[in-house]
Amino acid sequence: MTNFKVLLFVLFLSNSLLAQVRVGKLLLKAGETYTLAETDILVADTLVMMDSSRIILNKLKADNFIRARVAIIGSYCLIDGKGIEGKPGRQGRNGLSYNAPCRDGLPGGPGTRGLDGRPGVNLFLYLERVTVRGPLIIDVSGGDGGVGGPGGSGGGGSPGTLHCNGGNGANGGSGAPGGNGAQSGNLVLSSPKIESMKPWLGTKIIVKTRGGNPGEGGRAGYHGGAGLGPRGKNGKNGEPGAEGKSGFSGVDGELKLESN
Repeated sequence: MTNFKVLLFVLFLSNSLLAQVRVGKLLLKAGETYTLAETDILVADTLVMMDSSRIILNKLKADNFIRARVAIIGSYCLIDGKGIEGKPGRQGRNGLSYNAPCRDGLPGGPGTRGLDGRPGVNLFLYLERVTVRGPLIIDVSGGDGGVGGPGGSGGGGSPGTLHCNGGNGANGGSGAPGGNGAQSGNLVLSSPKIESMKPWLGTKIIVKTRGGNPGEGGRAGYHGGAGLGPRGKNGKNGEPGAEGKSGFSGVDGELKLESN
């Protein structure tokens, strides 16, 4: 499947020149960030990444391609294709507590579910000649799931009188489930020098292909307190809501090395 994608990539380069960014030399200064915003293909005769520079991949595209005849990489550089994290859920509304005597509180509302993370980018990285001081971090991990929204607090019962008991406290709202972590992207690293690059993995080149973490479930809403009345005519406390469940972890991606 990978070789087929390589063939598609070559054909795409020759027939769709308007859809790519092609430069003779791309120089990223120390700490500079370059973002692939309008394209998912970067072709450079020479790519220079000075210390702590970053390339942000187009995370709206499933596949991104970078090809360089000569790549010179400094220290602590980053190619960022990590999936976007899911947004947290909203907190449930709090229950109402009445001012009038002998009234029960109103229950808290449930939180909303955390959103799922977005998948990491599949990156096809072609380097004919490369020098790396390192570490170069290539991160195509899946996005983490968003935290579930907490439940709203239950309203408290209002005070009682000689003629009626204090109001009952209301139940708290349930916490919402957390979002699911997303699947990681895959990295295909291709170079005629791939055999000499293999010892760099884990030292000069660090690849992250971890599935996204699950979002934690939302906290249960607190119960409403009982309204107090004279001569022990108290209401009852409400019950806390249920804790939200965590989402699922994303699937890890793969690293594939190819000599071309």
